[in-house]
Amino acid sequence: MKALLQRVASAKVEVDGRVVGSIGKGLLVLLCAMKGDAEKDLDHLVKKVSALRIFGDEQGKMNLSVADIRGEVLVVSQFTLAASTRKGNRPSFENAEEPVRAKVLCELFIARLRESGVKVETGEFAAMMNVTLTNDGPVTVMIDSREGL
Repeated sequence: MKALLQRVASAKVEVDGRVVGSIGKGLLVLLCAMKGDAEKDLDHLVKKVSALRIFGDEQGKMNLSVADIRGEVLVVSQFTLAASTRKGNRPSFENAEEPVRAKVLCELFIARLRESGVKVETGEFAAMMNVTLTNDGPVTVMIDSREGL
């Protein structure tokens, strides 16, 4: 699985003009299930997202996690993180998981992140979504579960 984390002061996602998810200080997580992802990929990402120390402490050093600051997480499914641009000018998404399985993995990620004690809001899987965010930093980090296993 891949997750692109953006540290935000606030973020929201809209579908058809209505807000479906909104957070204050925390993380916007763009999440992509890749072909071949397994339970270990899911668990790895949940641990990383909840524990990654990218928030400032009293000295301004990145020593705190979203859980430490009692921040919120907005999870938005984003199959385009699977894009390959090796050939030509049109990205290939052949490495993205099939939609039915991808939805299951995304829902499991969200459920387990909530179980870890983090407040989680979401977008709508496979919907056309408009995401608005106010970056905090900016701080943006890409996590690929296969790199950490």
